[in-house]
Amino acid sequence: MDSLILKDAIKSYHNFPKEGINFKDISPIFLDYDLHNQLINRMSTSEILESSEAIIAIDARGFLLGSSLSLKLCKPLILARKYGKLPGKVISNSYKLEYGVDSLSIQEESIVKYNKFAIVDDLLATGGSIKCIANIITSQNKEISGACVAIEISDLNARKGLDFPIHSEVSF
Repeated sequence: MDSLILKDAIKSYHNFPKEGINFKDISPIFLDYDLHNQLINRMSTSEILESSEAIIAIDARGFLLGSSLSLKLCKPLILARKYGKLPGKVISNSYKLEYGVDSLSIQEESIVKYNKFAIVDDLLATGGSIKCIANIITSQNKEISGACVAIEISDLNARKGLDFPIHSEVSF
């Protein structure tokens, strides 16, 4: 798959969800089975995913990629949900967004059996959500193999604030 084809499929929405944000929408990729399949095939070859024991997908668009990668790689899928959306005992952490503050949670029992995790999301912008999950995992004496994303907003330099490998398919 050519990165330009993937880049062309991603739509931009200026001033969404608020003024000054240039939202990158991966929805069109899921309308094209072949493009979706190619994206998953490319992402699945990342050493970050191969070396992990389980995949943590971030609410909500990360679920779409994480689910596909989990099935392809035969690895467990753990959901990182917005605060208040998971039952049972959860581990939560807050983080800053480009446009506000949010919180993510993981069910404590979902990570007990595993020690090394790959984080999957659709986009790396400021790195807040990925760092939030990394903080949850490392607080439990577990390891992060890295993060895999479809899109990276390189001008925001999120990589500098993360101390593990990042795999991105396209950069804007």
